Amino acid sequence: MTDITLVQGDLTRESADAIVNAANSSLLGGGGVDGALHRRGGPAILAACRELRAGHYGKGLPTGRAVATTAGDLDARWVIHTVGPVWSAGEDRSALLASCHHESLRVADQLGARTVAFPAISTGVYGWPLEDAARIALAAVRAADTEVEEVRFVLFDDRAHAAFAARLGRLR
Repeated sequence: MTDITLVQGDLTRESADAIVNAANSSLLGGGGVDGALHRRGGPAILAACRELRAGHYGKGLPTGRAVATTAGDLDARWVIHTVGPVWSAGEDRSALLASCHHESLRVADQLGARTVAFPAISTGVYGWPLEDAARIALAAVRAADTEVEEVRFVLFDDRAHAAFAARLGRLR
């Protein structure tokens, strides 16, 4: 069974085999986690993303899917980019958010990654309520058939950490 841990801190400072990027579909950087990982990881990540866009992902990475690149200057071997859904009060997009976690772990398994650090996908500018995102993310990781030994959720602030901690406590 995969060990799930929670850390409050800066995802760009984590040491793991793979760090998950809450990317936008362009794969070319942006705000929030995406921009921070591109800035700290340096130009190698952007160059790898441009190669993906020039090839199979010419129209961008679809929501709920995941793909890996080098981690550049980050303390990881890979960055796994996944595109989270924008939250909607009128449409249930929970399956897409769960897919981000399943697909990221599937890619991690293909790479041989044993430690994976996730952000709270879709909870920034995409507006997903933290408590619900925690419920979906933790359930998806718990249900995943994966060889990953540790999934670490790296949560930016007290509020995010508290939401994930409360949900994780209910799963144990």
